[in-house]
Amino acid sequence: MTDLTGDELARACVDAMYSRDAASKSIGITIAEVREGFARLNMQITAEMLNGHGICHGGFIFTLADTAFACACNTRNDSNLAQKCSIEYKRPSKAGDRLTATAEHKSQDGRYGNYQVRVTDQADNLIALFEGQSCRVKGKLL
Repeated sequence: MTDLTGDELARACVDAMYSRDAASKSIGITIAEVREGFARLNMQITAEMLNGHGICHGGFIFTLADTAFACACNTRNDSNLAQKCSIEYKRPSKAGDRLTATAEHKSQDGRYGNYQVRVTDQADNLIALFEGQSCRVKGKLL
């Protein structure tokens, strides 16, 4: 049980989840900002993330967006998992780019939450739009 509420609870939940997230840490995803129903994460594109066209592999962009989505939908100390996700790539990203994924809660219908994630580069160019639906499951993060 915790006495934390609002944005303090949000940050504690995301910190607890991120501390166990070896995948996100291994590709350099960092947490920039967390509030209830909101998360902003960053990732630097490295040469190891490039595909055969010399641009960032879409799987890395998806992982950044999915991680921001996971953080945003788990800010209330109720465990949530992704039920469905989609991404629309708008423009390529290259080595050296710093991507930011900003996830926001848009609506709730019972156990199901809807989130939008905007992935932008350091010049605020839109790289991708991600939409995710979360499903609340049993359990708490803290």
